[in-house]
Amino acid sequence: MKLHVTSSAVECFQKEWGFTRGDVVRIFVRYCGLSEMGPYWLGIQHDRPMAVGIMAIEDHITFYMEEQDVWFLEGRNLTIDCEGEDIKFFMPPA
Repeated sequence: MKLHVTSSAVECFQKEWGFTRGDVVRIFVRYCGLSEMGPYWLGIQHDRPMAVGIMAIEDHITFYMEEQDVWFLEGRNLTIDCEGEDIKFFMPPA
């Protein structure tokens, strides 16, 4: 299980979201109601790590998921990318 953040996603976090060198981005599981992706999906927040489950550092920005949230990946890798100004999450099927 790995976390990968593309260079275009990092650029989006910097330009559109205002993240800078040394910032920490938490990826967390949130309830979003019933959708084609199920009742849960991922959210983003500026945070400080507590109990890191997986982590990636790209261009001096730390991206991580806490141990309590990695269940959502079900052993799969997570790629964070950017389409236009939108951050997108991709997980290959199990």
